[in-house]
Amino acid sequence: MLRLLTTLCALLILAGVPAAKKLFAAPPAARAVSFQRSDGTLQIAIGGQPIAEYVFNDDHVRRPYFRHLRTLSGAQVTRNHPPVNGQDLDDHATMHPGLWLAFGDLDGADFWRNKGRVRHVRFVESPKGGDGSGSFTVRNAYEADGKTICTEDCEIDISVRPDGYLLVWRSAFHSNQDDFTFGDQEEMGLGVRVATPLAVVRGGTITDSEGRKNEPQVWGQQADWCEYSGVVDGRRVGVVLMPDPRNFRRSWFHARDYGLLVANPFGRKAFNKGDTSRVAVQKGDRFRLGFGILIYDVPERQSPHIGTVYSEYVQSLRPRPRS
Repeated sequence: MLRLLTTLCALLILAGVPAAKKLFAAPPAARAVSFQRSDGTLQIAIGGQPIAEYVFNDDHVRRPYFRHLRTLSGAQVTRNHPPVNGQDLDDHATMHPGLWLAFGDLDGADFWRNKGRVRHVRFVESPKGGDGSGSFTVRNAYEADGKTICTEDCEIDISVRPDGYLLVWRSAFHSNQDDFTFGDQEEMGLGVRVATPLAVVRGGTITDSEGRKNEPQVWGQQADWCEYSGVVDGRRVGVVLMPDPRNFRRSWFHARDYGLLVANPFGRKAFNKGDTSRVAVQKGDRFRLGFGILIYDVPERQSPHIGTVYSEYVQSLRPRPRS
């Protein structure tokens, strides 16, 4: 009888019956998103399981970032930071800390290579957890050559999904003092450095929304989303970058077989030898960028249904306020 009921409810779930989904939903304690703040870091957990650290004060990586992103089962998705000698591919140690948003050319200053500093100003909205979701908002100041180029209000939302969790990143850049400009480089946008076992050179795979595979096919191509994944202990573990379709331009992907993936809407010349991109933001205006980041793990031969997740992410986007 129990097996029959289980099969019936599974069929109802596939048919989209809400009551069946509620019956098999994880209990609230297993879905609870929680935060614990300490000096310079914010620990993030789901159901008591650590899934990431948000680092907002680091003298070596001079910008905020997430490190040690893990799946709900504990599998690590981003490279150890700092890299572990003898265990990790250890290139770009301070430039690729985990998951980050950075710009190699913002008004002529280089925040990707830690030459300028992105200073954490404050939490605009304190971390708030709950059943199946959590959020916080920070304000950052982009500083170089003794001046503040612009400030950034960055909203982070985390929601639990059946195969993992979705991190939604929304940033708004503005200045009340001067105009500022985003330049054209490969090293611009939202980047992730995957755990060494997921890198293509260690057996992992890069796949984009057009079905292209790995660096030779994916690098420099525009796509709706791009996934970096591999098999760890019999499960497929991955991260998917999904640029917000309301961004000013579709993203190209700076994809490297050694473990780097960057969603970059700025590199028109860097990627395809087109006209140099120059995105100017006038004093008083707000320039917005958004991304969805899916962290998942599923049985090795199962699909995380990225197309469905992407569609649901796009449908959930709320209208943006005018600048």
